Amino acid sequence: MAKRFVILGAGESGIGTAILAQQKGFDVFVSDSKAIVPHYLEQLIANGIAFEEAKHTEELILNADEVMKSPGIPEKVEIVKKIRAKGIQICSEIDFAARYTDAFLIGITGSNGKSTTTTLIHHLLVKGGLKAALVGNIGKSFALAVAQGGYDYYVIEVSNFQLDDIHTFRPNIAILLNITPDHLDRYNYQMAGYINSKFRITENQTSEDYFIYCADDPVLKEEMPKRSTKAQMLPFSIEHAISNGAYLQNETLTFNINQKPNFTMSIYELSLQGKHNQHNSLAAGIAANIVNVRNEIIRESMRDFENLEHRMEPVLTIKGIDFINDSKATNVNSTWYALESINKPVIWIAGGLDKGNDYTVLQSLVKEKVKAIICLGKDNRKIHEAFARYVDMIGNTQSAHEAVMMAYHLGQSGDAVLMSPACASFDLFENYEDRGRQFKAAVRSL
Repeated sequence: MAKRFVILGAGESGIGTAILAQQKGFDVFVSDSKAIVPHYLEQLIANGIAFEEAKHTEELILNADEVMKSPGIPEKVEIVKKIRAKGIQICSEIDFAARYTDAFLIGITGSNGKSTTTTLIHHLLVKGGLKAALVGNIGKSFALAVAQGGYDYYVIEVSNFQLDDIHTFRPNIAILLNITPDHLDRYNYQMAGYINSKFRITENQTSEDYFIYCADDPVLKEEMPKRSTKAQMLPFSIEHAISNGAYLQNETLTFNINQKPNFTMSIYELSLQGKHNQHNSLAAGIAANIVNVRNEIIRESMRDFENLEHRMEPVLTIKGIDFINDSKATNVNSTWYALESINKPVIWIAGGLDKGNDYTVLQSLVKEKVKAIICLGKDNRKIHEAFARYVDMIGNTQSAHEAVMMAYHLGQSGDAVLMSPACASFDLFENYEDRGRQFKAAVRSL
């Protein structure tokens, strides 16, 4: 008799997992507490997969042999508690998908820079002639890509939520970019829980695998001596030379990996500018080197790479005012990088669903660079409390259109309007992409 495999959540990861599980002979059932998006509903029907929407029926879920929980569903949800109480194993999509492929896996995690680094590595591999898929937290199902087949490499953006439910997931290359406070609401506001979650990316690695990490990150500096991994460690730094890894010195990136001849590249050749992108480029270059992408391809790829939508994305310049979409900045640290990289007076559009943010790290940058703050969220009290003494004007808005209009009226030639919310989007928007697109549409309608 086929094993019963239940999937909670009918989004990208849920649908991909359902299709792969069905392909592998499981008795599959998908349950979503909300209405299923039409695009995903069509896929379930087309594949003849049993499902329910707008409810969780206990008798159809608690008879599972295994459950895949979509990453957005927290542990406090009642049905999850009941699954745990019955001792049914819960896995994540990345764990399930990895069971059914022998391809080379590159997993990238960290609080900031994941999407940029993941996309850059994929770009490097594809330009190097490798059959590589771009999957994971970036919005494309790893499980669906495995079901469809045809790839030798999977470049996987991995969130802490996906790592929370792994059992055997073992990336051949694991990359940990940084750890700064984020999603603490899911870890009882305990930083240690979040740190442990990120480090799980290494837990199943062997001596044949590689662990690439940032030697400059304060949390990683403190944690690395306390932790053991069997993987070969390849750190990167923009602060000091590294004997086996990669580093920045004299405005030049140097890759010095496992006794291979050094490869160097000027930071001025990189399409991605800013200190955070130097870190991202070092991590990506090490990964490409390990899988034997040629140096000239790495150089060419780093020159012609185009940054992501919603990450410091220039929209338009209107009457000398630059409008920049950084909707993907859903935590304080991402916004710190955004503000740090702008050398103009900033009108900052911020706010949304607060995840336990500590805004004090932004105060000196706000004092130095920000002339006005426009809040875009349902509850803006924390932003007012954090920054009222540093800026003359803080306004409140409830829509992207309203925020853009206010910014336009406050701005003058030579200013930058930066939407870098430092918060999740779910109070007013479907997701950060929806927020970014509404912002861009509002700018274009000026």
